[in-house]
Amino acid sequence: MIAIDPTSLSERDNYKLMIGSIIPRPIAFVSTLSVSGVLNAAPFSYFNIVTANPPMISISVQRKNGARKDTSKNAVESGTFVVHISDESYIRQINETAANLPPEESEVILAGLTPIPSEKIPVPGISEAKIRMECVLEQAIPLGGTEGAPACDLLIGRIVCFHVDEAVYENGRIDPQALKPVSRLAGTSYSKLGEMFSIERPL
Repeated sequence: MIAIDPTSLSERDNYKLMIGSIIPRPIAFVSTLSVSGVLNAAPFSYFNIVTANPPMISISVQRKNGARKDTSKNAVESGTFVVHISDESYIRQINETAANLPPEESEVILAGLTPIPSEKIPVPGISEAKIRMECVLEQAIPLGGTEGAPACDLLIGRIVCFHVDEAVYENGRIDPQALKPVSRLAGTSYSKLGEMFSIERPL
C-alpha cells in the first residue's frame, strides 16, 4: 500500500487521485437563469444527497481563479436552480453543455435541448430529463483555495418540486433499470448502471 501526503502533491495530482478513486459519481445536470434571462446549463459530478428532512442536495461548483462560474453566480443571484439526473438518453447533449461559453450564450441552445417551465421557481428545466428537481438555494458556502480566492462554491439546494417520468416511477420508487443513469469516472470516461446485487443490512 502506498501512503501519499496530499500536501506534497500539486492540485492537479490531488484531483487525479480523487476523480480516479471516488467512482462512479452521479452527474447533476444543473440549469440556472441569469439576471438578463439567459438559460445556463452545465454538468457537475461533485453531487450528492444532504438530507431527506427536508429534501436537500449538494453540488460543488469549482471556481476559476477564484471567480464563480455561471452556475453558482446565477444560483446565488436568483436563489433557485433545477437539478436533472443524467441518463443515457441525453448524455451526449449534456456533455456538449460543458463547453466554455460566455455568460450571454445558452448551453441549452448549443446542445439542442428543450426548456420546460418549472412549477414553483422561475428557472426552466430540461424536458429530456426523466427526473428533475426544482431547488431553492439554502446555502452557498465558499470553500478551499485562499481567503480572497476560494476554490469552489458548495451549493445546498432544498427541493421544492420533483418531476418524475411515469416510465421510471412505480409505487413511490424509482426503477433504476428504466432510468438508465450515467455516472462519471475519470478523464473522458463515463459508466452505465451495470450489474446490480443486494446485501441484507445487519439488524
